[in-house]
Amino acid sequence: MADDHKPTNPREQRKQTERRDLALVLLVLLVVGSVIIGLVYGWRSIPSALLCLLPGAILVLLLFLFWTVIDAWLHKDD
Repeated sequence: MADDHKPTNPREQRKQTERRDLALVLLVLLVVGSVIIGLVYGWRSIPSALLCLLPGAILVLLLFLFWTVIDAWLHKDD
């Protein structure tokens, strides 16, 4: 009951939301993209589809890490 009145930390909530959004984007890109490609072109095409989808997911992850580092660098004095 004492936890009901804890102050919120907007920066921590934003970080959690960004991580959750990143995981959702990667999941949709890799899993849903693979399933759609498998349905359209056949299930045997999924390995080659992942060869194309995986670099895209890595690029999204690298961009997220880049902006996270920039954000941490800009807010290091806070």
